Amino acid sequence: MDQLQPITFPGIDPQKPLVIAGPCSAETLEQTLQTAKELSETGIKIFRAGIWKPRTKPGGFEGVGSEGLEWLNEVKKQYGMLTATEIANRQHAEEALQAGIDILWIGARTSANPFAMQEIADTIAASGKADSLTVLVKNPVNPDLELWIGALQRIYNAGVRRLGAIHRGFSTYGKHLYRNMPQWHIPVELRLRYPNLPIICDPSHIGGKRELIAPLSQQAFDMGFNGLIVESHCNPDCAWSDAAQQVTPEILNFILNTLVIRDSHQTTESLTLLRQQIDRIDNELLDILAKRMGVCRDIGRYKKEHRMSVVQAGRYNDIIRSRVKAGEDMGMGAEFMKTILLAIHDESVRQQIEIINDRAK
Repeated sequence: MDQLQPITFPGIDPQKPLVIAGPCSAETLEQTLQTAKELSETGIKIFRAGIWKPRTKPGGFEGVGSEGLEWLNEVKKQYGMLTATEIANRQHAEEALQAGIDILWIGARTSANPFAMQEIADTIAASGKADSLTVLVKNPVNPDLELWIGALQRIYNAGVRRLGAIHRGFSTYGKHLYRNMPQWHIPVELRLRYPNLPIICDPSHIGGKRELIAPLSQQAFDMGFNGLIVESHCNPDCAWSDAAQQVTPEILNFILNTLVIRDSHQTTESLTLLRQQIDRIDNELLDILAKRMGVCRDIGRYKKEHRMSVVQAGRYNDIIRSRVKAGEDMGMGAEFMKTILLAIHDESVRQQIEIINDRAK
């Protein structure tokens, strides 16, 4: 992807971060136009709204469908805003292109499916509009950088040069602060591989709560992201989808005006975030090692009671071989794995002997 072009639009300052805002879903014509009116009054130039809404489970509001494309065109006519919507298949792409939507984005579920991505890419290529079209690709649901890159490459190969990525976080099991874990190191790695690829942050989907939009947006700008795509609704509490993560245009304007946009982004900002991750992981490693040694002490007690030797060579050799192989499969060197495993084994033996000696006393 060495021929990417900047994503710029007439009337929008290319020196400032790009901001795309609008409701999660276009619900009614009145709601769409009212939200667009309030956003345009704050200076937002690009209006986003979901027309087709892929939901995790059936039964929920799944979008108004093609009718909503007419509403987006009405937004363009009345308020002069550019329009953006999500597409998930060939039909969506065809209809959005025919309607003249300015920006298409591809969601996390779709970007995880190479068949769907190729279908959309083929549709764009056949439309004859690839060279003037702007397409943004969200990261896949799971933290798979290669899958994200593959999705981007399929759109690039269709002839799209105004191509960007959207970081919306990654799904995880259980309860967490964020709806989707940021895992900032993944978009950082994407930026390192493709320095000219614009990356937009989606704080609404990362946070899942409107109060997290501001700090997540600031963090994205501190890392040098090129813009934001934020969910904004004229009456968020009554939204038909994702109500908790939407803000009013007035609140969004306040958030944007309080963000600090640095004139230049230092690589040390990303490095600081990565170092923070290393610190957290190191603490997790220490906790795991402490738990492992606790189990080893329990084993020492068992061996003492059953008159078993501390070191059992057969099991030790099997463990070393299997663990070294597993480490190599994960990209680590064999000698490194042997050194680490031997050190852990030696400490385990020391802990067991200490337990046995204490008992002997």
